[in-house]
Amino acid sequence: MPKRIAVLVTHNFDDPEYFEPVNAFKAAQHSVCNIEHEVGKVIYGQQGTLAVIIDRSIDQINVHDFDALLIPGGESPLHFTSDDQVIKLIQDFNAANKTILSLCDASLLLGAADILQDRIITSIRDHAPWLQNAGGRYYDAELVNDNNQLISSRAAEDLPVFIDECLEVLRS
Repeated sequence: MPKRIAVLVTHNFDDPEYFEPVNAFKAAQHSVCNIEHEVGKVIYGQQGTLAVIIDRSIDQINVHDFDALLIPGGESPLHFTSDDQVIKLIQDFNAANKTILSLCDASLLLGAADILQDRIITSIRDHAPWLQNAGGRYYDAELVNDNNQLISSRAAEDLPVFIDECLEVLRS
């Protein structure tokens, strides 16, 4: 059954961490909705070559409209760490037991949202102390799946394993 995936993204996202999962999700017949603050806004990744258009504003969505939340890495998630509306959205996804898919720097946004207490997570090694201080149990692994609710990977090099796991979880 096709799933609905919200993608929280803004300028300077990591291009492969956005496009590879999104293309895989679409190929598997899942729908993808890019969310940010401004509908119709055109944003670019760190490579600056491919554009992404924001489909819906954060204030226009309800977590119950989606099955999962994807947060690609790069600078994009760092822009949201002090954004109360984004923090609440992540907390709402977590409280509703929706699957959250986190890549690289997205882990810092999850820590800012205070949802890592007693959760297992991975990210790049540099983030390990910060994630542990946020209550998470850090593992240096290409993929960590915490009860199909929080799926995380370290970096773009881990995308094949990350995408395979996400597609498996979305099938259930």
